[in-house]
Amino acid sequence: MPENVLATPTTLRFATFNLALTDDAAGAVRARLKGGEDPQARQLAAIIQRVRPDVILLNELDHDPGYRGAELFRSLYLAQGQLGMEAVEYPYLFVAPVNTGVASGFDLDRDGRSDGPADAWGFGEHSGQYGMVVLSQHPIASAEARTFQRLPWSSMPGALLTRVPGSDEPWYPDEVWAQLPLSSKSHWDLPIDTPLGRIHLLAAHPTPPAFDGPEQRNVLRNFDEIRLWKDYLDGADWIVDDAGRHGGLAADAHFVIAGDLNADPVDGSSREGAIQQLLEHARVLDEPAPSSEGSAEASLTFLPGNGVAIAHEGDPATDTAEFNRRVGNLRVDYALPSSGLRIVDSGVFWPKRGEPGSDWVLASDHRLVWIEVAIDG
Repeated sequence: MPENVLATPTTLRFATFNLALTDDAAGAVRARLKGGEDPQARQLAAIIQRVRPDVILLNELDHDPGYRGAELFRSLYLAQGQLGMEAVEYPYLFVAPVNTGVASGFDLDRDGRSDGPADAWGFGEHSGQYGMVVLSQHPIASAEARTFQRLPWSSMPGALLTRVPGSDEPWYPDEVWAQLPLSSKSHWDLPIDTPLGRIHLLAAHPTPPAFDGPEQRNVLRNFDEIRLWKDYLDGADWIVDDAGRHGGLAADAHFVIAGDLNADPVDGSSREGAIQQLLEHARVLDEPAPSSEGSAEASLTFLPGNGVAIAHEGDPATDTAEFNRRVGNLRVDYALPSSGLRIVDSGVFWPKRGEPGSDWVLASDHRLVWIEVAIDG
């Protein structure tokens, strides 16, 4: 091969990372990122630079007018070497509005007020809190991107209608139910033109199945937010994107589902079968599941007798988030490729104590999850 000719990559690395780079005050994250010296952001960037994904979804990076926070993180942190790591360039960025913090004008949590963070269309103290960003080293076909921020939950056939405990009364009055978006942040289908061909990144961050009451409005919403991708893979015609286009993903499309989906296969508080809607889908590959030695080590903190409320049944090596003793560690972050792709390698960035980068992971309660894929066959 001539010296100046680069070989076409035969694999691609996709990742998802909940940064927990958020603040209850609007604009606070943007202000912190200015100057390129924020300690949390530097550690988060170092993790990304260590793994070096080709495409990455960032959950929980607060939005602001003009999306300056996302640009600052890209240019002042990722594009600058951090903590001994080499800089990584992402020339393509996608960011769009989310429902978190967007005032609904209704008392969604029935606490007698309509201006609290739980009364927004997605929980948040300000518009854009817990936002989403996608960075890519390959072109994002933004003109063909589909977003589902405004898709009404009520449009889903068989939607899990929340009811007032002990009655048949719907939790949400008809006026609210007709407007309530299914997505607590947003769902994005981003076509990315890679050396392996076009691969759709299906990005989302469903609500945690918690912080509600016996009505379980968040538990049910989490289930149906995950179901949206299941129906999307099935080509369901009820789905309408924010531009008015109907239908799901083409049957022959390659894709990677990515995000903090807030559902563990066997542990945690999500509705039974929530994540299985994707893990067991005929178009989705879930084996081998990304894992790490650090997550297995961290699970020892929650052995029975150490104060954990509930013994876990899942494989601790596949955990992706470190929560408190009441919850324990869970697998809630996913990068799931489609059939037609092949998983070459995968992992959860969770070093064991004392290993390089083990102190960086404290910058977030979630860990970066990555997969490396090739075209099957």
